[in-house]
Amino acid sequence: MNIKSLLLGSAAALIAVSGARAADAVTVAEPEPAEYVKICDVYGAGYFYIPGTETCLRIGGYIRYDAGFGDIGTLDGAKSIDVRDGDHQNTWLKNTRFTLKTWTGQETELGTLKTYTEMRMNFGNKVTSYQAYNKAFDLHFAWIQLGGLRIGKDETPYDQFIGYAGNVVQDTIIPYGVKDTNVISYYFDAGSGFSGVVSLEEGSGTTGTIDSYVPHVVGGLKYKQDWGAITGVVAYDSSYEEVAGKVRLDVNVTKELSLFGMFGYGTDKHLLDDAGNAVDAHGRGFYKPWAGHWAFWAGGTYKFTDKASFNLQVSGDQDKNYALAANVAYTIVPGFTITPEVDYFHYGRFGEATPFSNFTKADKKNSWGGIIRFQRNF
Repeated sequence: MNIKSLLLGSAAALIAVSGARAADAVTVAEPEPAEYVKICDVYGAGYFYIPGTETCLRIGGYIRYDAGFGDIGTLDGAKSIDVRDGDHQNTWLKNTRFTLKTWTGQETELGTLKTYTEMRMNFGNKVTSYQAYNKAFDLHFAWIQLGGLRIGKDETPYDQFIGYAGNVVQDTIIPYGVKDTNVISYYFDAGSGFSGVVSLEEGSGTTGTIDSYVPHVVGGLKYKQDWGAITGVVAYDSSYEEVAGKVRLDVNVTKELSLFGMFGYGTDKHLLDDAGNAVDAHGRGFYKPWAGHWAFWAGGTYKFTDKASFNLQVSGDQDKNYALAANVAYTIVPGFTITPEVDYFHYGRFGEATPFSNFTKADKKNSWGGIIRFQRNF
């Protein structure tokens, strides 16, 4: 009887232990609820909340392919070397670009906190490079803005606040500004269509970067209504102690037709004598890249349909350099546009090139070129 009781007790104990181990083996932790990405429509289309934060993020960019041809060193052509006999010859001016953009936005007790970045990567040839290659990485934008205060890498408001010179590819045959700089800018909205900006800037390049603790200074005012806008900007170059400015008128004539005119004037006049030597030792200031005291740009856009538009720009300066650019931009499908363009450049009194653009001095007084652009925005 004792032996039987002992056997039965041992068996019960083994079953209990085995059951406990079996239960431990199949125990599964409760799954945590998945956190799906949520749409953020406060700042426009394409934004979403970064999981676990109140920050909204948007990612975009474009891929672009350009192919140009024409008078070498003047407009849209390039030089190459024959691989068999080494002779110099003309070729296409090509460039492929991938651009990645990011935007963020978040509401704070001091206003909207925003950031914007844009990185550009290019592959192609230059006017006289004789080969295609990966070009330098370009950090084009990287700024932080809280309310109206913006700091970081930006295009100077001297260009972007007043607007660019039309919807043509080659809009700087007669140059109207130099864009890249570090900034401390403040934008304000005065109401009733009035807005403005004040900017302290570092400049860029060997002659455009400030040479002391004194920054370049830019200021701008704009009056905008349904009919269009009037805008003015003025800039002080602290290195050369020169002043330049631009005024602009935009008019929406109809729903299809919009026109613009822009005039620039600078105190630093760069002239050449008959031998091609510089008369003014200063040359052009950072904010006056055109030749002579004054320059102008005018043109417009006419929308044939929702998909097709015609764009035109004419420009000139005091030294009798004149240019024309015209294209038709056609959107094949949403986000994919093809733009063929024709360009013309007349070298003026001194036969001088435009130093802050892609063009170099050429022997021809009148030059032609063309370019076709394929661009996919996303």
